[in-house]
Amino acid sequence: MDKIVSLSKRRGYVFQSSEIYGGLNGCWDYGPLGVELLRNIKEQWWQSMTSREDVEGIDAAILMHPRVWEASGHVANFTDPMVDCRECKARFRADQLDDAPCGSPAYKGRKAAKCQAEGKFTEARQFNLMFRTFVGPVEDSSGAVYLRPETAQGIFVNFLNVQSASRQKPPFGIAQIGKAFRNEINTKNFLFRTREFEQMEMQFFVKPGTDEKWFAYWKEQRLAWFHGLGMTPEKLQFHRHEPDKLAHYAKDAYDIEYAFPFGWGEIEGIHNRTDYDLSRHEEFSGKSMKYFDEQSKEKYTPFIVETSAGASRSFMAFLVDAYREEEAPTADGRTETRVVLGLHPKLAPVKAAVFPLVNRDGMQEIAQNITAGIRRRHRVFYDDSGAVGRRYRRQDEAGTPFCVTVDSQTLQDRTVTVRERDSMQQERIGMDGLERFFGEKIGG
Repeated sequence: MDKIVSLSKRRGYVFQSSEIYGGLNGCWDYGPLGVELLRNIKEQWWQSMTSREDVEGIDAAILMHPRVWEASGHVANFTDPMVDCRECKARFRADQLDDAPCGSPAYKGRKAAKCQAEGKFTEARQFNLMFRTFVGPVEDSSGAVYLRPETAQGIFVNFLNVQSASRQKPPFGIAQIGKAFRNEINTKNFLFRTREFEQMEMQFFVKPGTDEKWFAYWKEQRLAWFHGLGMTPEKLQFHRHEPDKLAHYAKDAYDIEYAFPFGWGEIEGIHNRTDYDLSRHEEFSGKSMKYFDEQSKEKYTPFIVETSAGASRSFMAFLVDAYREEEAPTADGRTETRVVLGLHPKLAPVKAAVFPLVNRDGMQEIAQNITAGIRRRHRVFYDDSGAVGRRYRRQDEAGTPFCVTVDSQTLQDRTVTVRERDSMQQERIGMDGLERFFGEKIGG
């Protein structure tokens, strides 16, 4: 993880938030390459969902009526057990002490569980993870609202609005990408547990009795999505929630987990939420959330199959999965270690880099013209600084899948060298064929 964090800063993927002021724990900023990778992940997810005839999109507000969170169970149930160390004043999640380091510099290497065994901790108390704020000029209970801890509730309360406006009939889904906020007691593992993050959620509304079929369908669809974008299959697994560990709304639940350097961690959840959510909002709002089928004349509360992926966690999983170090030959016959981000071309922030081999004989002008042509469809980087081998290494580390080099042969026959990142193989391609080449390799 130290290497991933270092590369993320060096290459402009992720920076510590407010770093010049010492940083803000659990908050991160996406740099020039990071924002592109995150956007590509979200676009691939959005396309996979909304290109279907049975899924509609929505973008709900972050601030919602506080009764929404009472109905959803977040006010009563969205809590973690918290304990304080009487000696160093550090705070911990009571159920994660085995993994947490002691908060005192005097006990370097010690686990918090040992401090607990020595009786240094307070009794556990429940801590609600929702950020509270106020609407209006007066900060009192009448204006209290919450920053949403998940994006799902905005979909549930708009179920009938979307259904009526789009004229969809169950089974159909509503997809949303958006920010969520959780006041975590302890943040950890880079982007894995943060206080501000993005979710990619799709809630699929089905007729009761068909929910298990659709649950199995979406479970396999979501795993296939990660496979299709190049994630190592052996580093992905399903984890089923035991009956006594299910969330209060769930009939069945699976996590898609990725094998991070610190262990298996959830990157997406697939849940059978039954009719819990719509029934609760009907109860608390006093408004019917039932669907009426004109053909069968049935009225029922749909069951919901949820697919909820963390955009931030998926970003981290794709970054970790793509990172590798390997020995590569140099121009003088030696070998050196090269760092590669083997990102799928659809996800790579920069699709191609263009180099003039040397800065003379008009090579720069040709390379700049090629760059302008590629830029019409793809993000491209122009680099004329340093030895070409060093330029290749910089792009390997940034995750750029292709490098185009203009050389002396280009001046003779208008062909260029295209070098592929993973294999390091090179081929000559006519300049007029570059657009078709990148269309086949990347799309668009």
